[in-house]
Amino acid sequence: MSESVIGTSVLEPYAEALMSLAQAQDLVDRFGEDTRGLSTLWAESADLRQFLSSPLVGDAAKKAVLRQVVGDQVHPYMLNFLMLLVDRRRIAFLDGICQRYQVRLRKLKGTVLAQVTSAIALTEAQIAVVREKVMAMTGAREVELELAIDPELIGGVVIQIGSQIIDASLQGQLRRIGMSLSTR
Repeated sequence: MSESVIGTSVLEPYAEALMSLAQAQDLVDRFGEDTRGLSTLWAESADLRQFLSSPLVGDAAKKAVLRQVVGDQVHPYMLNFLMLLVDRRRIAFLDGICQRYQVRLRKLKGTVLAQVTSAIALTEAQIAVVREKVMAMTGAREVELELAIDPELIGGVVIQIGSQIIDASLQGQLRRIGMSLSTR
């Protein structure tokens, strides 16, 4: 199944249902925290991903593990949602559903996601400057930053907002200088 078919037929309907429940119960922010935490857990635990995605593992075992791992960390409605995903054999799509929920949440709140890659960890002051620059560029009310470190940048930062990339890294500057010298 292609990514767009999965997104249209699986991820979007569940993310939309989750957002509808969140709005009806005034839990939009709480579900935002829960989905962010679940995505982090999904990314960091290959064993959990493999366990939940395995067709050889029974639903009861998957539910027991989910209750044990996240039962007291997520809202009871979110836990029920996870159980529903297990029942409908959609738990393997958990991360995609959480990410789609985050997209809906950002749209609802007028928040822009900016992925910032730097050669070394940014200080709080530098993060605040990047946040202000992104807000000024996009006109967003809020900015959510995803920070990453790539020592190959040598220095500076690369900021990606949607499909727009702002390369203010030394590696990027060296590449541009090299390209301009090769065209002369």
